[in-house]
Amino acid sequence: MYHFFAEHENIHDTHIDIVGSDVNHIRNVLRFRQGDKLLISSGDNVDYECCIATMSDEYIRADIIREDSKGRELPSRIILFQGLPKADKMELIIQKAVELGAYSIVPVAMKRSVVKLDDKKAKAKVLRWNSISLSAAKQSKRSIIPEVTEVKTFKEALKMSSELDKILLPYECADGMDKTRRVIEEIGHGESVGIFIGPEGGFDRAELDEAVDAGAEVITLGNRILRTETAGMMLLSVLMFNMEGK
Repeated sequence: MYHFFAEHENIHDTHIDIVGSDVNHIRNVLRFRQGDKLLISSGDNVDYECCIATMSDEYIRADIIREDSKGRELPSRIILFQGLPKADKMELIIQKAVELGAYSIVPVAMKRSVVKLDDKKAKAKVLRWNSISLSAAKQSKRSIIPEVTEVKTFKEALKMSSELDKILLPYECADGMDKTRRVIEEIGHGESVGIFIGPEGGFDRAELDEAVDAGAEVITLGNRILRTETAGMMLLSVLMFNMEGK
């Protein structure tokens, strides 16, 4: 079943109106007709199974068949703080992070980040990144659209993470898988989690010390060195597996 999102003002007691670019996509690309079914989400973890009632050039009205207030989200909010990588790696990271259940993604300019974005480029990138998040949320049938925030400094990211229950920082020089397993298993139901992933060059020692002082748990992801675009996916996969259905 194809998945779409609707603004709250377009969600009514018995029907939902779809407006904007999705109208053309449903009518002329997917070639849906009256009676076809859609999955529509409100963006706040409520899903609706709907049936198309009427179609026009301006909107599509779908009758609500069933409401699922449980949604499809993990019981814990996971925030990915991703050190800015080179080239277009950020697009892949966002796509996969959304598929794996991240609540939001925070791009972080770190000392060893090769990419340096000025304000104009950063704003254009963030718009593009949020478009990728929306597409990934539709594809993976998320009940929310994870936000990709503006690019933050490392200090700003640490300040954001101070509001979370747990902060995890995978580091290639860390050891002790037993500690990593224990830290992950001890994450309680509904606890919020921040994941800090370094760029290609890894964390600067001063950044690592700042993160530890801020309460971050330094963990290992095993004996192999993972690329920046792999490390976040690996940890998100483990967290998703441990949290799903709890």
